[in-house]
Amino acid sequence: MPMSQTPTHIAVFGTGSWGTAFTAVLADAGNTVSMWGRFADEVDDITTTRTSSRYHPDLVLPESVSATTDPARALAGAEIVVLALPAQTCRANLLEWGALLKDRIVVSLMKGIELGTSKLMSEVIIEAGPVRPDRFAVVSGPNLSREIARKEPAATTIASPSPATAERVADVCATSYFRPYTNTDVIGSELGGSVKNVIALAVGMADGLGLGDNSKATLITRGLAEMQRLGVAMGADPLTMSGLAGVGDLVVTCMSSLSRNNSFGRLLGQGRSVAEAEAVVRQTAEGVKSARPLLELARRHGVELPIAEAVVAVIEGVMTPTDMGRKLMARELKAERSGL
Repeated sequence: MPMSQTPTHIAVFGTGSWGTAFTAVLADAGNTVSMWGRFADEVDDITTTRTSSRYHPDLVLPESVSATTDPARALAGAEIVVLALPAQTCRANLLEWGALLKDRIVVSLMKGIELGTSKLMSEVIIEAGPVRPDRFAVVSGPNLSREIARKEPAATTIASPSPATAERVADVCATSYFRPYTNTDVIGSELGGSVKNVIALAVGMADGLGLGDNSKATLITRGLAEMQRLGVAMGADPLTMSGLAGVGDLVVTCMSSLSRNNSFGRLLGQGRSVAEAEAVVRQTAEGVKSARPLLELARRHGVELPIAEAVVAVIEGVMTPTDMGRKLMARELKAERSGL
């Protein structure tokens, strides 16, 4: 198994599904990892059983992994800090212990847009940390945590304004089953990871309504167009949307039964309410909270996102999933490449 050329000590903040799976990747790459969790029962579970019984009961974490509820203890000696928190709690957490980050490299695994501000997670972290932009990186791609926990081959994008920072992060997480690629397009990589969750809700609704693959392929393809439109308006590289952080993450999130957003949308399509779907899924489906700020972000940039707009209407109880489909199909006809 390939190991990091420069083994180091890394702190992972978040003991959820993706944070735990990524911790295993880092450990398998030859690093020592200290996990921070807010909930004592999850931390005790990792400490005593070497597993996360709630998220990955079959994943045994190596002895190089430790866990604590103390932020300062988790950060002690860490050169790199990985944030695997729910997007909507990121700012509050950073206001609590962000000053401890200092000049460490900070890596975001979060795929969401902040309620109230419509800011990307990079903006929240750089602002609330505070974190130097050249010491920030984001991980985005088709990374279903359960498959990675099973050590199935996967690739990802690591984006940072600093190529050296992106390469450093890639170095510490490269294994025989996890292959990182680097770029400098943080905006495009983050938008890909955020927009795809909202589109996956729409695809899940189509599935819940019993619609076939033509309907779902249409939503995915036009969802990619929405992703590209907003990305271009915000200064992203259009090619990013054709890569792992764009179409790669979009396809897997929209089509996999392991996708929380797809599963949540399917429940809505079957007639469940948002509250009922939350009770069934039990884990964070970032698209539910990010849909409204995404729509507001698009309006701020003068970009039309009809699928995202329809998803927001369903989540907020303004229309049903069936109404959503009718509204999208009744839109004015246009050339396919007209404004993407």
